Amino acid sequence: MSKKLIISILLVLCVITVGFAQEPMQKTQMLQLAFFSPMQTVPEDDSITGARLGLLYTLNKDVTGFSLTLGVDEAMGDFKGMELALVNWVGGIFYGWQAGVVNRTATRLVGLQTGVVNVTEGDVTGAQWSAVNWTEGFVHGWQDGWVNYTKGRFIGLQSGLVNVVKGDFSGAQIGAVNYDEGKCTGFQGGIYNYAAEMNGFQLGIVNVTKKLNGLQIGLGNYNGNKKPFEFLPIVNWSF
Repeated sequence: MSKKLIISILLVLCVITVGFAQEPMQKTQMLQLAFFSPMQTVPEDDSITGARLGLLYTLNKDVTGFSLTLGVDEAMGDFKGMELALVNWVGGIFYGWQAGVVNRTATRLVGLQTGVVNVTEGDVTGAQWSAVNWTEGFVHGWQDGWVNYTKGRFIGLQSGLVNVVKGDFSGAQIGAVNYDEGKCTGFQGGIYNYAAEMNGFQLGIVNVTKKLNGLQIGLGNYNGNKKPFEFLPIVNWSF
């Protein structure tokens, strides 16, 4: 092997070694005690596998385990476990149970959110229980609250005063107002029920759909495809 080849290999190895050395290694700690980040025992960029206890604001990268903060509890990455705080804020995927006044997950929720306001900017597999439940992605599970909103597809149960799904819905909507801008397959029960396309059963005071394949029972029943009837009191149908 020539000297030039040996020198070239050594130079490449040196460059690689220096490159890795310049990248800070992520550390994982078992216990975090925090007052107000960065006034905490474990740096913000480190992860926690164990427990976090905070007073005003706790911040770390990934968290696995239990976290309790009286103020704001935040994970920049993923969280696996149980998170209790006035405000829970997760930048990645959440697996487990979030309980607080305000709960927010940026990527995906797999588990349960309970509080006053629940927000998931991605998808939900599980349940959201609060006054306001808001999901930007799809939901496979249950939303229960005063106002329930899902931007994507919904499979499961929505129960509350106002239930809104912007995508297709499969399951049951039970509330004062049920509104589905997509295709609804299943059941709507409330004072006012609307589905762009209804495949199933609407039970309410006013039932409205642009296209009916099923049954409507209420004081006023509107079927936009007019087959066999566009509007009937008490009962309307199309099969």
